[in-house]
Amino acid sequence: MSKVLFDFSDPSAAIAWHAIDDRVMGGISRSTLRHDPAGHAVFEGTVSLERNGGFASVRSSPGERGLPGVRTCMIELRGDHKQFKLSLLTDDGFDSLNYQASFAPGGTDWQTLHLPLADFRASFRGREVSDAPLLDPARIRQVGLMIATRQAGPFELHIRRISLA
Repeated sequence: MSKVLFDFSDPSAAIAWHAIDDRVMGGISRSTLRHDPAGHAVFEGTVSLERNGGFASVRSSPGERGLPGVRTCMIELRGDHKQFKLSLLTDDGFDSLNYQASFAPGGTDWQTLHLPLADFRASFRGREVSDAPLLDPARIRQVGLMIATRQAGPFELHIRRISLA
């Protein structure tokens, strides 16, 4: 049992995503998720530490994305060795609890990362929420990508597909 959440070979898949950068708290980092004519999406931008900044992120629009019983989120990608986070949200809110798992792409070759849902940690505004309920894969509504941990400078992450299995 599996479900493709986003197949970025379809140019319209990237349109459903919007940036939520540190500008929401006064920073000046910028990011976007765009379709590349080669058949994938590119999450790119610049992280700035100025004005208490330090993160850039994009998030999908809400939708029925969950699937009961799945145990893994797979992301097919390539990119630099910076650390990123994949976020899964179980409601339609802008400023709400999200479940995050960290990953670092291994370079310029395409790879598929298997992120166990049990490894996703609940957080709110960048802080872990230890008493949050476990992630219920049937309730996934939004998906996000983030670069944080004060990694200043330009970044680029190429994504072909995000799936649940």
